Amino acid sequence: MKNATLRQLKTFETVARHLSYSRAAEELHLTQPAVSLQVKQLEEHAGLPLFEQLGKKIYLTAAGIEMLRHGRMIIQQFRETEDAMAQLQGVAGGRLNVAVISAGDYFFPRLLAEFQRSRDNVSLKLTVHNREELLRSLHDNLTDLAIMVRPPEDVCMIRQAFAPHPYVIVASPEHPLANRKNISMTRLLREPFIVRERGSDTWQSMQESFGEQVEQINVAMEIKSFETIKQAVIAGMGISFLSVHTISLELQVGNLVVLDVQGFPAMLNWYVVHRQNKQLPPVAIAFENFLMSDGAALIEKFTRFKLKP
Repeated sequence: MKNATLRQLKTFETVARHLSYSRAAEELHLTQPAVSLQVKQLEEHAGLPLFEQLGKKIYLTAAGIEMLRHGRMIIQQFRETEDAMAQLQGVAGGRLNVAVISAGDYFFPRLLAEFQRSRDNVSLKLTVHNREELLRSLHDNLTDLAIMVRPPEDVCMIRQAFAPHPYVIVASPEHPLANRKNISMTRLLREPFIVRERGSDTWQSMQESFGEQVEQINVAMEIKSFETIKQAVIAGMGISFLSVHTISLELQVGNLVVLDVQGFPAMLNWYVVHRQNKQLPPVAIAFENFLMSDGAALIEKFTRFKLKP
């Protein structure tokens, strides 16, 4: 293994993460033959096959599982070395590696831009995931900070709430309930709902907000895309439970309205999460402090949704 290269390890790790040469090639901006060559060379250094193919799918071999575990440790050591060098430059420089759940991509790039304006030479890596992918990214140490609504209860994780995250019931302006006041839950549950898929962060937030009555929701459609859900609601196909931070544009132009439902908005929080034993680079610590001090006000400004007293 002494002649293996970091590039080979990074290529192998990407293929192992996706279990796909084509998706790895797309992420790495390489051709698929180039990716295959890097993995083949690493296998030659290891003296063992790292993948096996069964049908059309590839799987890690026992050697591949071990290589992935050690390879990620080596890659992380290089990242920490880069961060240590950035430390010598101060917080003005460095690489901020942050991941966010999909509901956050409606405002989070603007938060990053606001942070970046006040600091020189900060490079960014932003990834957007569903909750399951985000937890995996934290577990595998692929991100420094994770921005989410429902942080893991794992004692190995540090989580801090930095901004309120309201959820509301939305409908088309032409919906019969659009102008009603103080709508009861009994009346609401007679309507067809268009919802995020089960297991998603939004679905779990809905479960918490509705409690035992979640079983009475008339689910007309489950859709993985916020944009598709909004278009279906605008078209009058049903109502939906959504984060206000995903609907600011539609509210501004009048394509959606927030229904006046008893007990809503349902209030949750945005959290910044990182591993307890993670040695955060200075730029990540600075961004965490930025979220705690300015995050709530900036999100309210960007989404133009002000909570009523």
